[in-house]
Amino acid sequence: MVPEIRLHSAHPGSGLRRLAEQGGGAPPYWAYQWAGGTVLARHFLDRPETVRGKRVLDLGAGSGIVGIAAALAGASKVTGCDTDPHAIAALGLNAALNGVSILATGFDLLDGPPLPDVDLIAVGDLFYGKRLAARVVPYLERYREAGITVLVGDPGRAFLPLDRLVPVADYAVPDFGGAGDKKAARSTVFAFDIAQADAGAPAFDGARARASSAETC
Repeated sequence: MVPEIRLHSAHPGSGLRRLAEQGGGAPPYWAYQWAGGTVLARHFLDRPETVRGKRVLDLGAGSGIVGIAAALAGASKVTGCDTDPHAIAALGLNAALNGVSILATGFDLLDGPPLPDVDLIAVGDLFYGKRLAARVVPYLERYREAGITVLVGDPGRAFLPLDRLVPVADYAVPDFGGAGDKKAARSTVFAFDIAQADAGAPAFDGARARASSAETC
């Protein structure tokens, strides 16, 4: 779905089980391509004007596919944030593989203010858990209150805040799920907008309808 980008991928000899055990059992989410990140990457490459000349923050960067796409599409600066140190290492390797520069940070930013040098924040697949979603939403609200664009890529995870989202684009992209498959799923790029929640606008029913089918992802 994103042939312009090359990524180091997991294989039986990667030792991911060992890394997970060393990290206290944390799943190596960064080792796989998830639909939310893939749909954002595809959107940035198809619509480079979305990020061209802008300073982009890739929140929950994982493998770095979103940040790499933003850099290839002409972003002036890309910062990738992930709290997993293995993801930070993978991000650096993948950025080098694609000939782009990404500033990586392992700090947990969610309880702090918006970063001062960001024009657009990209969020791919961070609404799979209730507690994480409860922290991500207020963080994104602070960016919107500061006038910063927020784009969310998601196939319809269980805790997607639909009352704050406006659909921008829709693609069929592969998703890596808990069942170990990579079936294509309709995934959406949304604009995060707190004004929609204040105005009582209806949620995007199409994404909610996909949420049940995404439970295997």
